[in-house]
Amino acid sequence: MTNIKDLARMAGVSVTTVSRVLNNHPYVREDKKKAVLDAVRTSNYHKNINAVHLSKGKTFLMGVVLPFSDHPYFAQLLKGIAKQALENNYKLVLFQTSYIESRELEALEMLKLKQIDSLIICSRTCDFAMIEEHLTFGPIVLCEDLHGKNLSATYVDHYRIFYEALKYLHSKGHSRIGYCIARKSGTNSQKRMSAYRDFLHHSQLPYNPEYLMDDCLYFQDGEKVIRQIKEMITPPTALLVTSDQVAAGIFTCCQREQISIPDDLAIIGFDNEPIAKMMNITTVEIPLVEMGKNLFLQAISEQVSNKEMSAKLIERGTA
Repeated sequence: MTNIKDLARMAGVSVTTVSRVLNNHPYVREDKKKAVLDAVRTSNYHKNINAVHLSKGKTFLMGVVLPFSDHPYFAQLLKGIAKQALENNYKLVLFQTSYIESRELEALEMLKLKQIDSLIICSRTCDFAMIEEHLTFGPIVLCEDLHGKNLSATYVDHYRIFYEALKYLHSKGHSRIGYCIARKSGTNSQKRMSAYRDFLHHSQLPYNPEYLMDDCLYFQDGEKVIRQIKEMITPPTALLVTSDQVAAGIFTCCQREQISIPDDLAIIGFDNEPIAKMMNITTVEIPLVEMGKNLFLQAISEQVSNKEMSAKLIERGTA
């Protein structure tokens, strides 16, 4: 494999001159530049990109960990990250984990081996202690509230958002309120559970474990939710659904089952996706694309920062 020493010998110039030509340095004599370029063509020379990265101390590759690439929530985060990556000449290495811890550890190992410059974790399953062990190898940015932790994060206050949405439903006359989430173990889900329990306590309402429905990620999961509700002796009259896709699935199933929305069942979705606007679903707007942009900027910064993004209730026809 030809290297720059070979090119210098073929062109009859110094290694420094070859380096200047390859890096488009303006102050090289035309005859020497031509000789180097002729040698490049003759030898079919290509830069050793690994050597270039080693010399610069950067790969311009950023890792992005997300559980599902086809879920609208993570797709919107990724859209924001990718937009900033394009503007800053970075390429993204995606790790789709399906919440399998070993796949998250693969991403952390690549950071440790300097195969990527930094890492954004959109939703994690590994212990925070494991994240901390890898902070010396490069910037790691999370999409959750990390007050008191020494790494960057962009997040929304899921406790406050959930509590306010519950208060809104209660003000509409609902005392039997359930909610749907993707998984119980997530950090954000734990904050929602805290908000839910605190709301019930402050409102002097009983806790019914049946009203918590998990593993709700996609449109088709709406049918599962309605099936569970129909089996309950005392079903909820309102639902907080942490995905507009699932909310839309519930809405569609209710129409088929002749369940009146919002009279028989009120629904509030999350994220304000286009489907929520199209189907007139009340939702909580979360600025996911802007969050993605900020996650990227934090991942290329040497400064640790925490950015809380605002969310707001969009009142429509389902609550």
